[in-house]
Parts: sequence; structure tokens; C-alpha cells
Amino acid sequence: MKIQFKTTINCGNCVRTVTSFLNDVKGIEKWEVDIQNPEKILTVEGDEVTAQEVVAAVEEAGFEIEVI
Repeated sequence: MKIQFKTTINCGNCVRTVTSFLNDVKGIEKWEVDIQNPEKILTVEGDEVTAQEVVAAVEEAGFEIEVI
């Protein structure tokens, strides 16, 4: 399953900040942030991850996020 989000993760340092939070979410197999996209799209892949878990992790890291 693939879930996409609009975020405020907008640079390499932001990606480094959120990495440990997303890596701690069980069920995420792969994730990436397109910081070149104006909406800073976060794509998460995994069979057993929910949008709510991803939102909670990104918000805990200090960024805004919403499901597309």
C-alpha cells in the first residue's frame, strides 16, 4: 500500500530530522520526501502502516502533514 501526504518537510535537514521518527514506525517498508515538489510530498509504502501512524510520527518530529 502507498500513502501520500503534503508536508512542511522542505530541506535535507528536515528530512534528517524526521528520519528517526519515520524509521520507528512499524510497518513502513520505504518512505521518501519529494522536497522539489512545492507541496513537499511524502510517500510512504508498507502493508501494515496507517496514515494516522505516519501523521503522528511527522507531527511529533515538528512538521505539519496532511493526507492527500
